[in-house]
Amino acid sequence: MILLAPSILSADFGNLNKDIEMINQSEADWFHVDIMDGVFVPNISFGFPILEALNKKASKFKDVHLMIAHADEYIQTFKKLGADSLTVHYEACLHLNRTIQAIKSEGLKAGVALNPHSNIHLLDDIIEELDLVLIMSVNPGFGGQKFIENTYKKIANTKDLIIQKNSSARIQVDGGVNINNIKKLADTGADVLVAGSAIFNSENPLETIKSFKSLAV
Repeated sequence: MILLAPSILSADFGNLNKDIEMINQSEADWFHVDIMDGVFVPNISFGFPILEALNKKASKFKDVHLMIAHADEYIQTFKKLGADSLTVHYEACLHLNRTIQAIKSEGLKAGVALNPHSNIHLLDDIIEELDLVLIMSVNPGFGGQKFIENTYKKIANTKDLIIQKNSSARIQVDGGVNINNIKKLADTGADVLVAGSAIFNSENPLETIKSFKSLAV
């Protein structure tokens, strides 16, 4: 079954409670939470208070994507504020194995994200330890970007590596996911799809989520 994770980065922050409740009531599976620090990526999103507020209202799995430097320093805090999984960037972690071990020691699911230019084989030696491999299908930092077509090949290569290494990691795709490519992404091997503006900018987000889930089977 394909999981759908709406990204609250695209939600209406003037009425966040309404959008959180919409996701709670929808057929979506996870909340996707993008944390940006203005250092690793050229943008700043939101910090601990928003995640804490989300945790009080959200009734579904909270999938936190850390686009930050020095992620190790904040793992325990993210755990306390309600994260269920933490995904860090390969490009931002000097000691990746240690970071993954630290995440798992807190009882969280652990993932690694790869920027579009990063080859999946960078994860050869760690993919067996991962719960999630996040393939960025746009350059991280801003929503609403155009989907990078090479993503399909990268998904297929990731699936091959997971099988080769007997890993249980799920493949997640984030960036430019919409109603036109969601079926092909699922058919290529994606397990979790993140969608932001395609959901929250639609006329009826609940129906859009329903359509996404019906296509990604």
